[in-house]
Amino acid sequence: MLRRMATLGELMSGDVLTVAPEDTLGEAAEKMERRGVGSAVVSDFGRLIGILTERDLLRAVAGRTHSSQARVREWMTTDPVTASEETPADEAARTMLEHGFRHLPVVKGERAVGIVSIRDVARWSMDVAPGPADSGESS
Repeated sequence: MLRRMATLGELMSGDVLTVAPEDTLGEAAEKMERRGVGSAVVSDFGRLIGILTERDLLRAVAGRTHSSQARVREWMTTDPVTASEETPADEAARTMLEHGFRHLPVVKGERAVGIVSIRDVARWSMDVAPGPADSGESS
């Protein structure tokens, strides 16, 4: 049985945590922890300008940065790779694996409308991977 390819519009979380470039790392980390997410998009007047991830926070801590003083703009990843809602899930997985990141902002124009994690894509791939009954092989 052939299955239709999922798009990021179907897999993404539309509940995107957004932080401002002038927020402190501590404020951003607090928001991320409260929401139970590993990344936040950085938006300036509604326009996506970066992404702040757990890895960025780890780099800041390793650099002995004071989270109450350091700003998101200093530690975020600027101009992140993005995708559209129409992007196929397998293409998003390939992009994340090739670039070594775990979060992919989904944009419409210059605005983030969602975010997809490697976990979302892995969950999708587990649902569509052929099992013994689908593989055409007999037991």
